[in-house]
Amino acid sequence: ADPIRFEESNAGAGPRATPTWHEGTLYTLGATGLLNALVATSGAPRWTRDAAQDTGERVPEWAFAGSPLVVGELVVVALSGRLAAYARASGELAWLGPAGGASYGSPQLATLAGMEQILLLAGGSVLGVSPADGATVLWRHEWKAGASILQPALTADGELLLAGVDAMGGIGLRRLGLARAGASWNVSERWTSRGLKPYFSDLVQLGGAAFGLDNGILVCLDLAQGERHWKDGRYGHGQLLLLADQALLLVLTEEGELALVRADTAEFTELARLPVLTGKTWNHPVLAGDTLFVRNGGEMAAYRLATAGP
Repeated sequence: ADPIRFEESNAGAGPRATPTWHEGTLYTLGATGLLNALVATSGAPRWTRDAAQDTGERVPEWAFAGSPLVVGELVVVALSGRLAAYARASGELAWLGPAGGASYGSPQLATLAGMEQILLLAGGSVLGVSPADGATVLWRHEWKAGASILQPALTADGELLLAGVDAMGGIGLRRLGLARAGASWNVSERWTSRGLKPYFSDLVQLGGAAFGLDNGILVCLDLAQGERHWKDGRYGHGQLLLLADQALLLVLTEEGELALVRADTAEFTELARLPVLTGKTWNHPVLAGDTLFVRNGGEMAAYRLATAGP
């Protein structure tokens, strides 16, 4: 077999991609479109495919940034709004979806109105696609905006939150309701709000509210009406995690600081802040047990999180 090919991951600049682990195999999609299947315990190659060549998609400005999705016996990737599916065991190309338009999003498995589907960002649209062939579009909603970045978020009652962007950044948040009657779908706009304008930083949900960064400032938004509860605290283009059982946010700032903020709809309260990295930090933190892993384009660090005793 050919030796495996690795590449830089565009770390610290632009959208991000993360590996996908499944049954002892690690699937990674690199910045230039190389899809690797690796033995998770050793990193040894199982197979490699050039997904960019398979789809005919050119590397976009911020490179390919989607994460692989495992669906049954397939691993599915999205390159600039076009899906490609490969056999998990062999890497053989199973199907190609149609070209869809500029996007930095990942394929996302969801069950909406009782039907399992792949959510796909393509240009200024979000669509639901059948996992069987990648070509059957169940429904589509267009929001005239720039290249899609932030993944659609599912609300607790099965609706969608969609972030819109243009060349200048985030333009707002939209809530969509979906209903199905046989093969017919109805997609309705519940509300569109400029109270929270995410760009490429994730948002989180707790107790009927969304928390996210709006041009670097933390916002708490009511999910029922799309109205802002508060806007405070400056964190740049950072990322955040929700500690739901403690109603706390871990915010990793663009400057490499870690902040602890209450996930409270009543008011903004920052409890603590400390430096954890040096330099521009756009990458998402990961919490595994009581260990927090953080990284940027130049360094990586792990911190043990401890709770105060009685």
